[in-house]
Parts: sequence; structure tokens; C-alpha cells
Amino acid sequence: MTRVVGDISISLDGFVTGPNPGPENGLGDGGEALHAWAFSDDPVDREQLRTATASSGAVVLGRHLFDVVDGPQGWDDEVGYGAREVGRPPFFVVTSDPPARTRLSFWTFVTMGLRDAVSQARDAAEAGGGDRDVVLMGGGATVGSALDAGLLDVLSLHLSPVVLGDGTPLFVGGRGHTLVQRTVTPSTTAVHVVYDVMR
Repeated sequence: MTRVVGDISISLDGFVTGPNPGPENGLGDGGEALHAWAFSDDPVDREQLRTATASSGAVVLGRHLFDVVDGPQGWDDEVGYGAREVGRPPFFVVTSDPPARTRLSFWTFVTMGLRDAVSQARDAAEAGGGDRDVVLMGGGATVGSALDAGLLDVLSLHLSPVVLGDGTPLFVGGRGHTLVQRTVTPSTTAVHVVYDVMR
């Protein structure tokens, strides 16, 4: 069964970027520490990344994150979705204003909102065969909005040992949610926590 998984790295104080994020400063000031686990040689981190990348049948991301990963200092043949794994599932970008040009060629732009993007991604994941997930990789507003809209089945957090003090929060109010902890997997660089989202 295709699940919708919100998968994102987060600081101890709840931020998914540091202050001042943007296309030239993707994760904001100090935000690179959030993804240290994704480039770690720790076998636990490598397995987390390998498993998540392999199970991704389609990926949804927001426009701000797209601007970073498709920007001049974004993804390339060595670092992409799944960090060094460089997975190539179908990618769906939620935006009201698709760009005239892209650096990379594998994007589908969805202008009818997050729910429509998740629906298109689910169709693509199911058409690809196997038991693969739709992954919402971010940014924080995309994952947080999907949680509030009742679109997520699973929330997968990579808790990085950093306090950023400011930045883009994952949770910005909205409604409360009941989560059931499924797994907690510590490594030398992060704690990987997976929750089922109760409806």
C-alpha cells in the first residue's frame, strides 16, 4: 500500500532551516548541520538514507525548496535526492508560478495545490509498481501543511544535535495531532524517529 511520508531533518528547537534561507543559502545560516547525517559515513545513517531513497515512489516538494535544489549550487550527478544516493523518482513541485526555465529536467509543476500534488504523486508511485511511498521532502511549510491537512500517514524526523535559535519552523500552530512512535534509531550524528499519524 502506498503511504504518504513526511520526511525532514529538524533541529532540537524545531527548525528545518537556519535563519536567512534562500537559493544562495539553501538551509540558512548554520542549517547545514541539519543534514550532516545524510553525508555521514555512519552505517546507521547510510542504511536510513538507502532504505528511504529506495522506497520513494514519488516525491513532493514546495517551491522554495525547488528553488534551492534546482539552483546553481543545488543537486547534480553526485548529490541529489537521497544525498549521495541520488535517487530519481518522479518529482512534483507545488507552486502557483512555474518557472520559465529549469536547470534540471525532471520536475512536474502542480499549480492546483498540495492535495493535487500528493494525488498526482500517489498515481505515479503506484504506476511505478512495488510498494513505494510518496515522500514529502519539504520544505517545512509543505510538510507542516500536509500534516495539518490530514495528508500524511507517516512522519519521519531526523533529529539533528543542533540548536539553531531561529529559522523556518516545522510546526507553526495549526491543529494538534496524535502520533504513534514506530521506531527510534540513534546514530552518531542524529536520532531517526518514525511516527504513524493517527486520524
